[in-house]
Amino acid sequence: MIKIARFVFLLLVSLVALSYLTTSTNMTSLVIMVGGVVLSFMIITADILIKKKNLGVLSGLMFGLLVGILVSLGLGYLLQQAVQLFLGSSVLLEYAQLIDGAKLLLALMICYVIVSFILQTKDDFRFIIPYVEFQRATKGPRPIILDTSVIIDGRIADMATTGVFETTLIVPRFVLNELQAIADSSDRLRRSRGRRGLEVLEKLKGLPRLELRFWDGTLTDVAAENNVDGGTGGGVDQKLVALAQQEKGRIMTNDYNLNKVATLRGVTVINIHQIAESLKPVVLPGETMKVRIVKPGENMGQGVGYLEDGTMVVVEGGREKVGGEIEVVVTNMIQNAAGKMIFGRADARGGGGDTGGRRAVESPRTEGGDATKESSLAGVKKD
Repeated sequence: MIKIARFVFLLLVSLVALSYLTTSTNMTSLVIMVGGVVLSFMIITADILIKKKNLGVLSGLMFGLLVGILVSLGLGYLLQQAVQLFLGSSVLLEYAQLIDGAKLLLALMICYVIVSFILQTKDDFRFIIPYVEFQRATKGPRPIILDTSVIIDGRIADMATTGVFETTLIVPRFVLNELQAIADSSDRLRRSRGRRGLEVLEKLKGLPRLELRFWDGTLTDVAAENNVDGGTGGGVDQKLVALAQQEKGRIMTNDYNLNKVATLRGVTVINIHQIAESLKPVVLPGETMKVRIVKPGENMGQGVGYLEDGTMVVVEGGREKVGGEIEVVVTNMIQNAAGKMIFGRADARGGGGDTGGRRAVESPRTEGGDATKESSLAGVKKD
């Protein structure tokens, strides 16, 4: 349809130019008509090259020009009346050309200021007239606001490729700042997590069926906005909750504390761990799995390993097998809203088994996440 519209546009411009050229032999008319056809081709070329267009920018530009023209007309009339009142009609006639130039410059400056202001704050206001409210419409249900933890986790990109999201995904500015701070960390583990999060955002941005928006507006919650951007803990969490209330959206996170705080504030939370738990088969006691023991545990004889998805497995009798892959018989499993840990013992028979398990939750904002997870195992005994 757009190709037909472009063809009709060029055809009409060419016919108009041809009709004027056949009835006029003036060189000025020839230059104007040929220039008009060339300009039309340039407009269509620019339209083809600019793939991504923003209706909000266009509407903001048109609205800003309209307001700027109206304001400049009013100020220009006041300027003309002031000159006539204080300097007289003779001065007005004598400097009419200068006054017209001043009015034109005033109109240009006013239009620029208003257009610039609207384009920079178009996400911060709603244009309201009596009984009618115009605001940016979102595709599908309420938008989903992504937390830093769910971006670093990476499974959000795999979910998005399936086309399950029929709504807008919002990445706030302060989440990007926090992600950048993690990527620039001196700690190697945190730095790799931050870079992984940036790669996940690049993958999400490249999905054609996904609507991803980077939010850079102003929070109406003054207390949340006054927090330092890129801060950790409550600062970013408070902003996420405030933004969800402002945008009437939902928060997707892996952070257990943010989940609880947002729920208390009446914000809907989507926990990607809970989604994964509902889709994976349950690991039952007695099942076997292959686990590579990577380090000794806190208790006597314990070894600690991880499944491919990051699930922690505590193995009785696995301390001597550090660095090797062994068969583990599942003896117990602890599961709650924060995640799951699997306990087992080394299988002396060495038989094969299936793989399963769950991911133990760790917020990417917690610098001592591994230490915390290890210390939590010290007091946990298998039933």
